[in-house]
Amino acid sequence: MNILVTGTEGYLGSLLAPELLRRGHSVTGLDTGFYRAGWLYHGTDQTARTLIKDLRDVSSDDLRGMDAVVHMAELSNDPLGQLLPTITYDINHAGSVRLARLAKAAGVTRFVYMSSCSVYGVGGADFVDERSDVNPQTAYAECKVLVERDLRELADASFSPTFLRNATAFGASPRMRFDIVLNNLSGLACTRRAITMTSDGTPWRPLVHALDIAQAIALVLEAPPERVHNETFNVGATDHNYRVREIAELVAQAFPGCAVQFGENGLDNRSYRVNFDKIRRALPDFEPAWDAGRGAQQLADLFSRIDLQASDFNWRGYTRLTQLEYLLRTGQIDQDFYWQPLPVPARREGSPA
Repeated sequence: MNILVTGTEGYLGSLLAPELLRRGHSVTGLDTGFYRAGWLYHGTDQTARTLIKDLRDVSSDDLRGMDAVVHMAELSNDPLGQLLPTITYDINHAGSVRLARLAKAAGVTRFVYMSSCSVYGVGGADFVDERSDVNPQTAYAECKVLVERDLRELADASFSPTFLRNATAFGASPRMRFDIVLNNLSGLACTRRAITMTSDGTPWRPLVHALDIAQAIALVLEAPPERVHNETFNVGATDHNYRVREIAELVAQAFPGCAVQFGENGLDNRSYRVNFDKIRRALPDFEPAWDAGRGAQQLADLFSRIDLQASDFNWRGYTRLTQLEYLLRTGQIDQDFYWQPLPVPARREGSPA
């Protein structure tokens, strides 16, 4: 299968593309390059040929000959959506719908969209599933809902979208992120030997390892079309719902000597438990291999191997909002998040060519 994967230079894409290549698919990547500044570690033996191109500049020519598109190249995480909601809607909503329309016009038959369990927002006491009402609390989550809505209307016999509402990702990736909960707590445990939380840690979060997300994507692509056509799947495992304080305690166990301290109720009221039975029924081979404890131990082993320092953990390249603020501050991207040409110093007379 010829697959275009958007976001191959990101946290998930740098793991997904090699996995699809290993499974015998032909993969072309597309990424604007906001997070290409560095790798945390050498973690893959092959990468996909990647077009460095803004999502909003994709053309029909980029999509011709593709059997499927896996779309994950959006501005990620909630703080960014709150800081710059207009650009989030421009890229995450309008840009994603434009890509899907171009894909359909170019004859692409499958479109896998990376949505998020954050669309559930503030849940009640019961588990939510794909039939539950959505309750997005941020621009990021609202864009996910809007894209799902608009792509459903494109579905027909020739164009088959599938929507994957991923639980909160965690785990090691060469293009690391330290701004998601388990990874962040692991970095704190390693570099400070202490986890000090401002909240009481009672909100619920479902977690899923990045490699398990890659497994789910591959299985959707390889499934009979009628099984996944215009369907929404929560991606994770029902027994991998955790209170935030449980995540902190599991992380502390993986980093001996790490102290954990909790505060009062925090400002973030998002709390939801998610049921993941549907994906197991539709894709019986989907079997998440990583729980939070195993993921924390993976990170502990990795950080020990690469001698992770506070300067590494705090570096802008591993926190999405900080990296984008840097690109804006230095004028490398404009307020619309388009790359800007940088002046190259002229060669002085008499200097070597």
